[in-house]
Amino acid sequence: MTVRLRMKKMGRKHQPFFRVVAVDQRAPRDGKVIEYLGHYDPLIKETDARASLNGERIDYWLSVGAQPSDKVGVLIKKYGTNGTHLEQQRAAVGRLETNKPMAPPAVVIPKPKAEQPAAEEAAAEVKAEATDETTAEAVSESVAPEAVADSTEATEAAAEETTE
Repeated sequence: MTVRLRMKKMGRKHQPFFRVVAVDQRAPRDGKVIEYLGHYDPLIKETDARASLNGERIDYWLSVGAQPSDKVGVLIKKYGTNGTHLEQQRAAVGRLETNKPMAPPAVVIPKPKAEQPAAEEAAAEVKAEATDETTAEAVSESVAPEAVADSTEATEAAAEETTE
């Protein structure tokens, strides 16, 4: 089995992305992969930041006789273990990290207050009528929601009797 180092095309229409992989020489371009060794993204604006390679694994495959394709050979020469563009690549990656657009801060939208049930409204009215703080505390402790609900039903029943 002869191993080749190739670029496997990924991405979608008009947005190419390539993986640098080790494959059997007889495999098709996008066929079964032995090992993933890095990637190349031609759409990145910084030319030297386009390739990211795993130098140790590439060196291993070259040592056991793998043959790189022409384009992968150029990438290995530039960005491999002893590449000619390693310093420029580090600088380009650093520039991309500092110029990365930040998301705007999240806007917190307060939730609207839920409608209070009738029992709670009646208790709030009773508290509002109390003029003294101690009276308001005593009323709030003494008025139970069940009692307010009973009084509400009684007033509704009285209103119906008067209309008939």
